[in-house]
Amino acid sequence: MAQIFDPDEIFEMALQLEKNGAQFYRKAAEETVDSHNKSLLLDLAKMEDEHEKVFETLKKEIAEEVSDYFDPDGEAVKYLCSIADTKVFFKRDIDVTSMEEIFKEAILAEKDSTIFYLGMKDLVPGQAGKEKIEKIIKEEMTHIRILGEKLAQLNN
Repeated sequence: MAQIFDPDEIFEMALQLEKNGAQFYRKAAEETVDSHNKSLLLDLAKMEDEHEKVFETLKKEIAEEVSDYFDPDGEAVKYLCSIADTKVFFKRDIDVTSMEEIFKEAILAEKDSTIFYLGMKDLVPGQAGKEKIEKIIKEEMTHIRILGEKLAQLNN
């Protein structure tokens, strides 16, 4: 069944992912006593804030380019909604007093966010929008690498 949706819906989901991520990292930083981990978590929160700004700008730019997007089989929207519905980025109950748990859950959420943005990239018209989302995807992948390294250090 053909489906038409407003791209604003997708950008609202992306904005919420970034807000949730920043909120999680700040909450975890408040509970963290180690100054290096606290600094890392606050830096990650700031990066999520920057991603939110990029998505806000893209949302405005794209709204001017296209009023809706035709999705013949409705698969793109279903895909993104199913990912967002899994409560990506920290709508889970996480023990923020354990750095191991923080790092594990953050890695999972960053992976889920990356998958969401990969799907989203295909729905964004224009090369400039795709490039901006690609940059965010690369930053999310960097977050995964950093968090993975931190988790490995804890386990050694």
